[in-house]
Parts: sequence; structure tokens; C-alpha cells
Amino acid sequence: MPDTLLDRRNFYINGAWVAPAVANDFDVIDPSTEEACAVISLGSEADTNAAVAAAKAAFPAWSMTSLDERVALLEKLLEVYSARSAEMAEAISMEMGAPIALSQTAQVGAGAGHIKNVIRALKEFEFERPLNDRAPDNAILYEPVGVCALITPWNWPMNQVTLKVAPALGVGCTMVLKPSEVAPLSSALFAEMIDEAGFPAGVFNMVQGDGVGVGSQLSGHADVDMVSFTGSTRAGVAITKNAADSVKRVALELGGKGANIVFADADPKAVVRGVRQCFMNSGQSCNAPTRMLVERSRYDEALASAQEVAEQTAVDIASTEGRHIGPVVSQVQWDKIQGLIAKGEEEGARLLAGGTGRPDGHDKGYFVKPTVFADVDPEMTIAREEIFGPVLSITPFDTEEEAVAIANDTPYGLTNYVQTSDNEKARRVARQLRSGMVEMNGLPRGAGAPFGGYGQSGNGREGGEWGIEEFLEVKSVSGWNPAE
Repeated sequence: MPDTLLDRRNFYINGAWVAPAVANDFDVIDPSTEEACAVISLGSEADTNAAVAAAKAAFPAWSMTSLDERVALLEKLLEVYSARSAEMAEAISMEMGAPIALSQTAQVGAGAGHIKNVIRALKEFEFERPLNDRAPDNAILYEPVGVCALITPWNWPMNQVTLKVAPALGVGCTMVLKPSEVAPLSSALFAEMIDEAGFPAGVFNMVQGDGVGVGSQLSGHADVDMVSFTGSTRAGVAITKNAADSVKRVALELGGKGANIVFADADPKAVVRGVRQCFMNSGQSCNAPTRMLVERSRYDEALASAQEVAEQTAVDIASTEGRHIGPVVSQVQWDKIQGLIAKGEEEGARLLAGGTGRPDGHDKGYFVKPTVFADVDPEMTIAREEIFGPVLSITPFDTEEEAVAIANDTPYGLTNYVQTSDNEKARRVARQLRSGMVEMNGLPRGAGAPFGGYGQSGNGREGGEWGIEEFLEVKSVSGWNPAE
């Protein structure tokens, strides 16, 4: 344990760092060591109310600023974020266990990429449009929704913070950010960057806290116009119910149980790629391809490849350089994953690699063995529940129709994956998959593509123009003569 814990007790409210109204210390645990690395304070209702009041007071002036002014501030934020990227990588690695190489590239890079893409999309977005040629004196105006509560998770901290904060700022909303109390250090650093960039007081506020406290206070607050939440489906349901009394907008990015359909004509490297993608970030991604469906003629080959990749996947502490996976984020997550791995064995899935317990050489830290199950029946618990760890379930199929049916047999609908060299089949299957995103043949979705799902994966879209629209109201005005 460090001699002195990093002190992050203060909140950022109305342009200043302020002490919590009531002391309520909470240790931040480094998942590589299971020891406290920092201390924050969990906010109270007084802190929540102060932050919302600041955002409400700042909204009239901020919402009337020009797009050019807001874009200029976002460009300054990007400059500050880039200059302090090494600090951000260290914070993320320490708080949630991403290996430092992953933290420096994908974790920090996601934040920079989203800010850039929002700036680009803002410059192209038409905030004032004519209704149509038949009604030239009718205008459609896109205006900021108001005060936003932004509630973000621990698994990709800056990915989710920037996907919400940047478009909300860009369109003229004001906000209160509540990051995960499990991984709060990166958001505290981000609040410093907002301050350094020079955003007006009250436009951006940050209060640390847990879901039961600050989270529920924000989602039910009468002066909050919108809640944007990323996290578990269970929490998303609770937020929606709590927000209903004040009829506020709720945008949800929730869980997933992605299927990766590997047809017989797939690239020989498709299985290796799919296993690595499943294990990336220690399996802690809602869009991870955690169910691999393999056409029968390639099944044995796929099992051998998956087993080999799992056995070759190194596990080590987050601060170590190199290509490996780190720990999962917490004791709670570790216990959940261990229980689900045990359940897989109990229900008759064939364990090819990994299993329960810590990997060799790690008697401390929330480390999970890279685990692969074969012969997984679609009704098994591990095929249905989101595990959120480095655990892959592999199931054979015989026909295209069967593969699509298995893929769609889930309450989730975030990301599915298709591997085939037959372009017509790829397009046909992509259209049938009930998910907000489909990635084919290892090709990533483009910058600014909408991120979001169907069903219990949520109801919002983030990224690009779709992410901007999430934070806008539509106003119809007659008798409107455009400015000359």
C-alpha cells in the first residue's frame, strides 16, 4: 500500500473544488494488489442538490452561446486531455486494472477519439433546418435538452465519460457527472481538465457517489431534464422507474451477450481474433463477443484454436508492460465470475481452458484465468448471463437459420459478429440479427458510428450525429424567416 493515499475527496461544483457537505470516506481499491490506493467521499443529497442547482443556474447563458464558442472550448479540452494523457493512463490502470499498455492506447485513446469525433459532427450538424419546400416559413430547431445527469461505469471510464460529456457540452447542455465510485480517479482528473480548458462555472459539475445515493438522487431530481446512464441492465431498470415520476428523458447503454458466428467459409484467423477480442480488457466490455457459434465442420478446429489462445494469454498486474490481461475490477466482480464458471461446469459445459481460482503465480489481486467452455447449450447459465470476465462459451451449429436463432435467443441486443467470406450471406445474416451493431470479418465500425443496442441492451445511441441528437429537443416554429 502506498504510504499516502491519493486524496480525491472534493467535488467539482460551480467551477470550484468543494468539500463534501458530510464526510463519507470511501477507499478506492487497486485491483492488482487488493489494497487501497486513494480515498474519495461518497456524496450526500446536499452535494447532489448543489451540483444540480449550479447546472440549472448556468443553463440559460450556456445554452445561448454560439456553436463556435462551444467548439473552441471542446478543442481546448482535447488539447489539455492530450497533454495529460500519461496521467490519465496511470489513473485508469490503477483504479480498474487495465494493463498500462492498454490504458495508454485504447482506454485513453477512446476518450481523445470521441472528443475529436464530436467536434467534427458538431461542425456538420444543422441545428436550424427548414421543414420542407412546401412550408418555407416553418423551421425545425434543435435545442439543448437542459440539465443532464451523466452516470458512467468503471470498465471503460473515459470512453463513456467523453461519449456523454462532449456532445452534451457541444449542444449547450449543462450537467452533473457521477462516475463509478469503484473507478473514480480518471473522472476527477477529467474534471481538472474541464477546469483548465476554461468552461464557465456551473456548466460541468462532478459529484462522486454510489448508485443508491447520488445516482438515485440525480435520476429522480425534479431539476434534471435528462439522465444518460451506462451500466448494468438491473441498474438501468431502476433508473428508468425512478425517473418516470418527473417524465425526464432517459438514455440507457446497458449489458450485452454478443454472439460471434463463425461460418465454415470464415477466415482461418477468425477464431483466434474472436477469442482475443473476448478476453480484451479482461472480458469487461458490454460488446464483447462472449458466445462463439461455430459451424459444425469447423468446430473441432475452432476448439483447438480457442484452447491454444486461452492457454497462451498471459495474466499480470496492471503496471507491468507487455501484452497480457490484467485483473477484473473488484472482489464483487471476481466472486460473480467464479460463481458463473463453477455453474458452467456444474451444468455440463466442457472446460477447455482456465476454470475457477486465480492463475498460477497470483495469490493476490482479482485475477481470473482465461477460460473457454465447449459444448455450451444455449440454455445454460453461462450462455445467457453477462459474465463480464475473460470467459468464452462455444456452441456448434449446423445451418444459417440455426445460428441466427441462437444468436437472437437473448434478452440483450448490443453487438453481434459475423465471420464469412460470402458477402451475400454476411449481408443477409446482418439484417436478421437483432442488435444495434454488427461487426463483420474483424472490421471495426467507423469513427462516429452509433453505439447502442436493442432490447435489454438499452435504448440510446452514442457517437457521431446520433450521440448529438440524444441531447437535443426538437422545436417546430412557424412564421420563421431565416437570418439574412
